[in-house]
Amino acid sequence: MLDIKFIRENAELVERSAKDKGYDVDIKKLLTLDVQRRQLTSEIDSLRERRNLVAARMKGGKPEVKLVEEGKNIKTELAGLEAKLIQVSNQFDELLKSVPNIMAPDVPIGGEENSTTVREWGEKKTGAVDHLDFAIKRDWVDFERGAKVAGAKFYYLKNGLAELQAALYQYGLRKVSQHGFGFMDVPYMVNARTMTGTGFAPRSSDQSDEYAIEGEDLQLIATAEIPLTGYHADEIIDEAKLPLLYAGYSPCFRREAGAAGKHTRGLFRVHQFNKLEMYAFCTPEQSAEIHERILAIEEEVWQELGIAYRVINNASGDMGAPAYKKYDIEYWSPVDGTYRELTSCSNCTDYQARNLNIRVRRSDGRVEILHTLNGTAVSLARTLVTIIENHQDGEKLIVPKVLRPYLDDRDIL
Repeated sequence: MLDIKFIRENAELVERSAKDKGYDVDIKKLLTLDVQRRQLTSEIDSLRERRNLVAARMKGGKPEVKLVEEGKNIKTELAGLEAKLIQVSNQFDELLKSVPNIMAPDVPIGGEENSTTVREWGEKKTGAVDHLDFAIKRDWVDFERGAKVAGAKFYYLKNGLAELQAALYQYGLRKVSQHGFGFMDVPYMVNARTMTGTGFAPRSSDQSDEYAIEGEDLQLIATAEIPLTGYHADEIIDEAKLPLLYAGYSPCFRREAGAAGKHTRGLFRVHQFNKLEMYAFCTPEQSAEIHERILAIEEEVWQELGIAYRVINNASGDMGAPAYKKYDIEYWSPVDGTYRELTSCSNCTDYQARNLNIRVRRSDGRVEILHTLNGTAVSLARTLVTIIENHQDGEKLIVPKVLRPYLDDRDIL
């Protein structure tokens, strides 16, 4: 969430930013509730002080009837104000949580079509066979049996494709480790505080992507970013230890609500896939540089895999609530003759950390909210699509050189 003091001082900016992101948030109502909350708190504090004075005067003998009556009146008035404060505070907290992060000055305004290209890399190939047709022909994937045991858009990976996924995971883990990210195996379910604190709040109730566990305060994670964010909840980290760099590997579970009209064929958009996620906790002054560093690692991965891509600076309407700035990497699809979404990396500034009370202790003793960032190292289902589309040679799949050490040095699958 945003700091309410920042919202008070920058109400117009916050309101405009929320609107540009596509969030319907009533900032005027939030500020009105903020005033009411502070007034009620002040009145309650004054009444409690009066109550204590009256109680002190009533000690040491039989109290005057007037004092007893005053004490009763204060108690009644205090109960009413405290109940009203709870009601106002609940409304205030709920509305504050719905306010998205502001955006960097260079974020393009508009929908997905307004995102701008930062750079392109690689040769745009043409004339490939669709990944699903290629994989089915080789008995590498089975969506029919996946649907039989779990439902539509679930699948089995088999044989060469399952081996390729394992190789990608090992390659990705080595890559992020070389760049200083400590590996973590994370919980696959989190509580509501962690989920909402990370910022996975949809624009409307019908846009929720997450699977909830009925009867329990648990939800299946949509990305390792969520449990990684919660790892340091309610902690204060010494400045000298920052940045803290983690890499989390996990399955990702997504209902994919709101995916209508997007490319969904085969493995491109599914309900369950595996992903290796990079995550950083850092000081505010470090976050811009670390954002570029995470992006550079992502680009290094795709260049080593030989996948043509472009980096885009996401437009406001294509950013989630936590992101201050977000880059996407889109790969060139030889099948469709267009770019398709592959990975992303976001600078969330202090938005997630404030939600989960994650702070830094400066060398001079000051304590303040730190910054968090995330980026996809390898999203395995979608990466399999890109490799099949870009490295097929007739009936064979040519294994990218960087993956061969993890496949017994085989160059063909």
